[in-house]
Amino acid sequence: MVIFAPMNDVFGTAVLDYQKGNYLQDILVSSPTMEDDILSVPYLFRSYSQMPKIEQKALNSCRGKVLDIGCGAGSHSLHLQQKGLDVTALDNSPGAIQCCKSRGIRQTILSDILSFKDQKFETILLLMNGIGLAGTFREIPNFLHHLKSLLIPDGQIILDSSDLRYLFESTEDGGLILPEQTAYYGEVQFELQYQQYRQKINWVYLDPDNLAGISQQIGFKTNIITQGEHYDYLAKLEINHHLY
Repeated sequence: MVIFAPMNDVFGTAVLDYQKGNYLQDILVSSPTMEDDILSVPYLFRSYSQMPKIEQKALNSCRGKVLDIGCGAGSHSLHLQQKGLDVTALDNSPGAIQCCKSRGIRQTILSDILSFKDQKFETILLLMNGIGLAGTFREIPNFLHHLKSLLIPDGQIILDSSDLRYLFESTEDGGLILPEQTAYYGEVQFELQYQQYRQKINWVYLDPDNLAGISQQIGFKTNIITQGEHYDYLAKLEINHHLY
């Protein structure tokens, strides 16, 4: 029998089970356009030394008051807090926030990012392809515009994502052969399954060229800090004061 998780919180249910010592299985991730994958729940509790280099570099780039959006089990926030940074962990998953609190993260917020306002930060952190929270390519400008409203004038957004063009065949002129009715090749519909619970989400992976182009329209300058081995990259967005 398939049951939709309380408040559509498959992720939160899984990490909270693990935190309570009830780890039984991982999260199954399926999609019509990608191969099925397994999201290891213990991996979500990794220490700094266990994180990929691209995540370590992102954390080392944080400064000042930090907002960790889509904090999940809180591993990034916990590391930043241990370094002495003023970090706030934000997630719309009740289970994730409860998990973060039980791990000792002092400042947590249960909220959808687009509903969160009235605070300013020096660093906004979006890891594990956090920009995917925008849901679709069309929503990215509105998503970035809202994040800009949460930054101090000299603030920064640190994010990672991946270019999914490697999943598709190319034409002779360098174009991509895409399925019909594909708005943008980085858009993916996922279904998460943990035990008997299921949840569907829309996600978007953004290539660096489109990130730079859209960010410029919003008033950001983009710096690609590093690129990984699997079409992934780490970027920093800063407000471009020369536009004003």
